[in-house]
Amino acid sequence: MILLVMAGLLLWGIFWARGKAADELCQRVEVTIDNADSTQFVTPQGVITELASLGFKVVGKPMWQIDASRIEQALQRSDYLEKAECVKGPDGVLMIRVSQLVPVLRVFDGDQSYYVNRYGKKMSATASYHADVPVVQGHFTDRYPATRLLPMVQYVEGDSLLRSLVTMFTMRDSDNIFIVPAIYGHVVNMGNAADYEAKFRKLKLFYRKVMPAKGWETYDTISVKWDHQVVATRRHKAVKIEMTYDSAYDEPETDIQTMSIDEDRHTLAVDSKKKQATSDKKQETRDKKQQ
Repeated sequence: MILLVMAGLLLWGIFWARGKAADELCQRVEVTIDNADSTQFVTPQGVITELASLGFKVVGKPMWQIDASRIEQALQRSDYLEKAECVKGPDGVLMIRVSQLVPVLRVFDGDQSYYVNRYGKKMSATASYHADVPVVQGHFTDRYPATRLLPMVQYVEGDSLLRSLVTMFTMRDSDNIFIVPAIYGHVVNMGNAADYEAKFRKLKLFYRKVMPAKGWETYDTISVKWDHQVVATRRHKAVKIEMTYDSAYDEPETDIQTMSIDEDRHTLAVDSKKKQATSDKKQETRDKKQQ
């Protein structure tokens, strides 16, 4: 008898709870922003306003009539949010948790400007918000989104020397991506977005060995797009200066005085034999002085 009474009370409690839940109205909306920090541009009130603009008037509405999954999907389509979760809580509280979009690039495409997150989602740039992220200029499509440049951009951001050197990226087309350095007067053609590590090694070598000798205002374009060579175009002449590149030469201890420059062929290369001969001659001079 006791078991039967307990089972009856349990069933009655279930039906009573369901009936109360059916009659319960939404009293308020609580919004939590996971990644709110000093760069916050999404506010709880902004999310509630966004809900209303999307046609979701939830306060005062029976809880059973509120479709939490539809609210999630609608908020995730917002330009300013990366993800959203919606849960019906107790006491008529609708709980919403969101993450605001985290920009990784700012793109200038003609007269348009927008931010892009790591997934390629776009957010229109407005005067009320500014993020200090790398700048990319060019026209991007769904087939070739701006995030194709992200590995190269992140490589630059992870290198203190390159980060101070590169001011922005410009894409003329997928095979002609330029960087605009802080050094005034020239641009660097990186070619496509592949093999950027080797290309930046060639560029560093060129800056270290050629530019100090030839002058920082000699060239208007430096191209590292081809394998094993750097091609630099003179500013005032239709002549190309070609530097043969071999990764074996990319050594910090290589002496700039050992470089041979053939102006007729416009070729610069490191002469290891000449380096050895110069070293031997210096040693011979020191021996004579000691004698």
